[in-house]
Amino acid sequence: MGTIKISNIRVYAYHGCLVEEGKIGSEYRVDLSVKANLQASAKSDQLADTVDYVHLNRIVKEEMSVRTKLLETVASLILDRIMVETPMVNKAKIKVSKLNPPIGGNVEMVSIIMEKKR
Repeated sequence: MGTIKISNIRVYAYHGCLVEEGKIGSEYRVDLSVKANLQASAKSDQLADTVDYVHLNRIVKEEMSVRTKLLETVASLILDRIMVETPMVNKAKIKVSKLNPPIGGNVEMVSIIMEKKR
């Protein structure tokens, strides 16, 4: 078993319950970690034998581009796609953070963390 982490994926997206958030948008940060058996790829040195982190990054960017009201919803959609499209992944954990959220105060970010297992 091994872990592949993609840290600090930066995207500009339009999530949120406020109408303004859908118009103005905001900066987001996504951190993703997946667990899979990496023994075959460690021996073969072949991309086909591992989890392609380029594909994982594409899933994150594509799902983040679809507006949702809640960070939980977009995180769940990302996890679902990872499980469908990357059968080698046994477990995935995601952290989605909205930077400078419009909550009235000096708050750097608001984050949600979710996991999904096979």
